[in-house]
Amino acid sequence: MTMRALLVRGMLVGIAGAALALVVAWIYGEPQVGAAISFEEAHAGHAGHEPEVVSRAVQKSAGLITAVGFYGVAIGGIFAIAFAFAYGRLGALHARATAALVALLGFAAVEGVPFLKYPATPPAVGNPDTIGSRTALYFGMVAIGIATVVGAVIVCRRLVPRFGTWNAVTLSAVAFALVNAVLFQVTPKPDAIPEHFPAETLWDFRIASLGMQAVLWATLGLLFGWLTERSVRK
Repeated sequence: MTMRALLVRGMLVGIAGAALALVVAWIYGEPQVGAAISFEEAHAGHAGHEPEVVSRAVQKSAGLITAVGFYGVAIGGIFAIAFAFAYGRLGALHARATAALVALLGFAAVEGVPFLKYPATPPAVGNPDTIGSRTALYFGMVAIGIATVVGAVIVCRRLVPRFGTWNAVTLSAVAFALVNAVLFQVTPKPDAIPEHFPAETLWDFRIASLGMQAVLWATLGLLFGWLTERSVRK
């Protein structure tokens, strides 16, 4: 397996995962975005609205396709690099199992940890003046997720010879949870939810966002692993 072949495969699988994630977005996410925009307009008073730079129709069609597509390609390429680094270094795992494990850890680092502290919010949630700081905090939490997952893997590998695989995984998982719990306490709190904002809309939007990521990472782990396993056998 060459790095070029893995990168190409990762980006193509990322496109496939993005296509499936788009289905989730259109079915479950977009209705919640529309409801949130309606809430915002209903509570805007008589201040008026600035004209839309990009129409709503373009946002939920070409705009969403472009954004999710590029994201899928980027994540697919990063996933391929992570797989290349991990393959052969995680015990006797074959290509399919390695891809599944890398996808699980990647989902936990890139989506799981940030989601627990700063879950996705639709329009009308959060102060518009704090968009920059909230974005920085979110990406900082992504960096924390990646660092703590990598640290847990390193600790687990070092504990295996002494405590065995099961105990090493358990101890590493507990340490990972404790470190993140402490970091959650010292990082700033997310913006408050506007009063009277529909709780069901907020919950459904966050579940849809989490579902999109889960579909993308599951596609990477399963499809990339299957294709790579076939390539190794040949």
